[in-house]
Amino acid sequence: MALFKTRKRAADSTADDVIKTKSRRAWPKASDVTEPQVQRKLGVQPSCRTVEGVVLVLGQGDTGQLGLGQDVMERKKPGLVAIQDKVIDVCAGGMHTVVLTVKGEVWSWGCNDEGALGRDTSEIGTETVPGKVELSSKIAQLGAGDSHTIALTTDGRVWCWGTFRDNNGQFGLTSDGKVQPRPVEIPLSARVLKISSGESHVACLTEDGDLYTFGCGEQGELGRIAECFTVRGGRKGRSLLLDPAPVRMKGKMGSRKSHMKFADVFCGSHNTFAISDDKEDVYAFGMNNYYQMGLDGDAARYVPEKVESLSGKRWTQIVGGQHHTVALSADGEVYVMGRGQYGRLGLGEDMDKEVTKPTQLTELRNICGVATGSSVSFAVTKNGEPYSWGMGTNLQLAQSNDDDVWVPTKMTGRQLENRDVVLVSGGGQHTVMLARDKDNITAA
Repeated sequence: MALFKTRKRAADSTADDVIKTKSRRAWPKASDVTEPQVQRKLGVQPSCRTVEGVVLVLGQGDTGQLGLGQDVMERKKPGLVAIQDKVIDVCAGGMHTVVLTVKGEVWSWGCNDEGALGRDTSEIGTETVPGKVELSSKIAQLGAGDSHTIALTTDGRVWCWGTFRDNNGQFGLTSDGKVQPRPVEIPLSARVLKISSGESHVACLTEDGDLYTFGCGEQGELGRIAECFTVRGGRKGRSLLLDPAPVRMKGKMGSRKSHMKFADVFCGSHNTFAISDDKEDVYAFGMNNYYQMGLDGDAARYVPEKVESLSGKRWTQIVGGQHHTVALSADGEVYVMGRGQYGRLGLGEDMDKEVTKPTQLTELRNICGVATGSSVSFAVTKNGEPYSWGMGTNLQLAQSNDDDVWVPTKMTGRQLENRDVVLVSGGGQHTVMLARDKDNITAA
């Protein structure tokens, strides 16, 4: 995720774990780690999303995205969110949060002015605490962007709600250009195995290895739209972007499209990474203005291009913030590239400029998950220890102050003392974690 909507930051926190509060304001009303949990044909690893835990949150909360009630404006250290059931997945959007329970239910909270919560929040304060999203099927995966949420059912159908946003503002979610405040099914002819969400675009990988995209494509993040049609579809209309369609590869001579199959897909904020069926090659398309895709030159790519610097190595995650990318290899190593400002790459204060090729964070070993927010990054070790680095202004890092953090640093707080972190998700101005009690740890 990345250039999310932002709100003015509340007053600075002072104590280690103190919740800053303010009088209630007018609230808007209704108008990393993701892996598939269904059986695959393509050999992508099955989901580890069977570990039950509790939800911890920190950062800015002035639109209710922390889920701690309408008076909590910010949290410097993790706070516990009260949810009825155990949770197995968490996802932070621009200014909202969604979680998946062991029952396959989705709960949401935060900013709902464009329908990202998928439920009624007309009663004051209901958006600041968890509420259930009514869906007709059990959910296996979640994704969240700036103002949209996407869900994949256990039988491979895709549901979405909210809206996409482009440089001109609200773009709509479906081809009629409307905001969808309740879940709507996305028309796809094939069974989907994995979903991934960027700031305002979505990628779906089918059981046959086909890659479908829809949403905004101004930066090339859909990988199938000519540049002249990326702004609201041009004369072809917005349905060109909002109706899911497959990504095709150019033939060797550039005269025809080949039907390439993919094994995995990951969305950054404004770009997309796709793993070839044999898992040997990585292709990317979208924004590259700070070399965050590892491609030569800073121009956007509107069709898939092979990333030589990522190919030849097995990747379990590739995540991206506003202008940077963090990649996790199958052997637990972390690599970064893109814009270095505010410490988001974790390479130290001497590396505050762009890094054009994947560079390893050698101090991080045995990592099982990575995540990014707009200008922050996270990593979780196999022992459940969370690390953070990047911009400290929004209090997303669980450190002692709001200074920028230039190297990976262990996250702390009372709620973490007797828990292991399973995964982290970074939003526009907040962070969400799934954690489990140390006493309840069993082999996953």
